[in-house]
Amino acid sequence: MHFFDADATRTALPFEALIAALRARFAAGCEVPARHVHEIVNPPGEAGQDAAGRRMTSLLMPAWIAGQYYGVKIVNIAPGNARRGLPGLHGSYLLFDARTGAPLAHIDGDQITARRTAAASALAASYLARPDARHLLVVGAGRVAQLLPAAYRAVRGIDRVTVWARDPAQAQALAAQVRASGVAAFASTDLPAACAEADIVSCATLATEPVVRGEWLAPGSHLDLIGGFTPAMREADDACFQNARVFVDTDEALQKSGDLLVPMQHGVFRADEVRGTLTTLCKGVATGRKSATERTVFKSVGTALEDLAAAVLVLESASAAPAA
Repeated sequence: MHFFDADATRTALPFEALIAALRARFAAGCEVPARHVHEIVNPPGEAGQDAAGRRMTSLLMPAWIAGQYYGVKIVNIAPGNARRGLPGLHGSYLLFDARTGAPLAHIDGDQITARRTAAASALAASYLARPDARHLLVVGAGRVAQLLPAAYRAVRGIDRVTVWARDPAQAQALAAQVRASGVAAFASTDLPAACAEADIVSCATLATEPVVRGEWLAPGSHLDLIGGFTPAMREADDACFQNARVFVDTDEALQKSGDLLVPMQHGVFRADEVRGTLTTLCKGVATGRKSATERTVFKSVGTALEDLAAAVLVLESASAAPAA
């Protein structure tokens, strides 16, 4: 059984290779059962609970390719960790031989989650962003947001990055990080103006109220919505979806995402008007961008298919590496 820590996992998942692996897996498909959600009840005051008594939650996300690989991502969320100086979320990925059940690898789940999330947005953009898109606006400055410039540069000729975050210091820090990679990058405190200038607007926040408004978006732009993964979370207002072609990572997004549920409840668009998923885009069944002037929107909530594709890439990359 192989063990891949955070550094080894990151090294094994360069965005060019990861995006290609996701494209191939979405086209080929795999089995993805519903995730399991378990509440871990600890004694009062024990690790996991916060001051409000919220308990640790464990998410189990399985997926498999018949006759090849079976994987499970386990994500543990402990609200009480903040006061203990620990991260609130820990993730691990276990990969097995689907025929024998033999364990093959234990992989850092946080790196898999963050990198496959950014790669899925870039994969969508390869179909939905204008081919000449060069200016990326990143809304947010967290773990996934920090990966977006590199992920998007794998599919488009991004040569300018603007960063906006609620904390201007975090935006400045991320812009400096991007500049260090050799790309022109700037922090902005004027989100409407930044949206109006950008070819691609990618949001990776935990907002519960819209951060981006449709009236700010330029014709021909592509809007990528990553952060909202529950019905109570929203990054975009209703106007972002008006007169736009809408795509999702999987149909599950139509049940989970407040970004989609609220405008559908308001009659802005219907579920059957969504133009495609990553599966139909990668299979060539759905048509991506049709013109340089239309606006496109992509909403993702994540899927265990992406985790499995990334885990297989990690293992097979290590197996293909020459011996030291």
